[in-house]
Amino acid sequence: MGENTDSASKTTIYKAIFLMGLVSLLGDTVYEGGRGNIPSFLYYLGASAVVVGAVGGLGELVGYTMRLVGGVLVDLSAKYWFFIFLGYGLIGFIPGLSLTTRIGGWILATLFVILERIGKGVRSPARDTVLANVSKGIGRGKAFGIHEFMDQIGAVAGPSLIALLMAVTNNDYSFSFLFLGIPYVFLMITLYITYKIIGEKSKEGITVKRKKYNFKSVETRSFLYYTFSIFFNTIGLVIASIILYKASVLSKGYEWLPPAIYALIQLIDAPAALMSGILYDRKGVNILVLPFILSVFVAPFLFMSTNVIEVIGVALLYGLVLGMQESIYRAAVADIAPSQYRGTAYGLFNTVLGLAFFLSGVIYGFMLDRKWPIVMVISYSIITQLIALILLRISLRSISEKR
Repeated sequence: MGENTDSASKTTIYKAIFLMGLVSLLGDTVYEGGRGNIPSFLYYLGASAVVVGAVGGLGELVGYTMRLVGGVLVDLSAKYWFFIFLGYGLIGFIPGLSLTTRIGGWILATLFVILERIGKGVRSPARDTVLANVSKGIGRGKAFGIHEFMDQIGAVAGPSLIALLMAVTNNDYSFSFLFLGIPYVFLMITLYITYKIIGEKSKEGITVKRKKYNFKSVETRSFLYYTFSIFFNTIGLVIASIILYKASVLSKGYEWLPPAIYALIQLIDAPAALMSGILYDRKGVNILVLPFILSVFVAPFLFMSTNVIEVIGVALLYGLVLGMQESIYRAAVADIAPSQYRGTAYGLFNTVLGLAFFLSGVIYGFMLDRKWPIVMVISYSIITQLIALILLRISLRSISEKR
């Protein structure tokens, strides 16, 4: 009897994880599909490279910063499902981009992009808390692994769908964005069904905790050095928006290519994250040197690209670095930061990372607009990654001496 009960309990847990994964899959289909088309769409509306880079970077900054804000609000209120519904609801601004071809232009489109990113920041802490809570009994690593896998299916499907729509509609941006309203409706219906099935169960055992934070330890100093090493690594790495902008410039008449390239980035991202995570578990934090070194080449190769094939090569390299960034960069936070302040450490880390994405978009967009000499781009890339490596070395040395 006990065995049957245990089996039924695990079935319920997997059902809850699958439902949460399906919600994320549909959400990624909509917003990653839109994000794959936004740089070329802004270019179509008349925005310059620096504007496209700034919008892409600002979106990342807002999204990452709001994770800190959203986490605090969620912890203080414990209204997890309210913030989940609010966050996913704001994805509706992606299909809403279809309106901006007639009113508002790239300025209104930018506002819609930022509002969607606010939604990402608001829902992420609440969703992850619920997912962690419902997954007790099967292992949270497995639960988050299943969730991330389903999430990446949507991240690949969305841009692929948009690329297909752009191809068959002769580059009709308005229709392509509007079509994303269909998976958005399914997203909200699925979210409501998920809430009705697991909503009450997901609240079991959740308590609101308040802490006083006092960062004075060697681990804290090591974490701060590490965070600033990631900051310099990221401002020296071209963001996806600039890569897609360059693809847009080189592929006039084939506007389906940029979202297809974005889908390719997501396709490389997933296995790169998994493989680098395995390497990290075996080799430790020293493996972080690898993505820092690879980051040196992304910007120079992009600026030297003269055709779409070369940009695709850059996108493959960027997807590899991005996969490492989304896995082992965050894994290292847990190993380096003081365990009792880990939540705050992740919030600070994400905020600094978002700021770095924003500055990267502005800096490289400015370089692209002003047609900076390639030697200047190479110098900037090398200097930023060299500073990043030095700070990383100091961080790892500090923590090893303490241990």
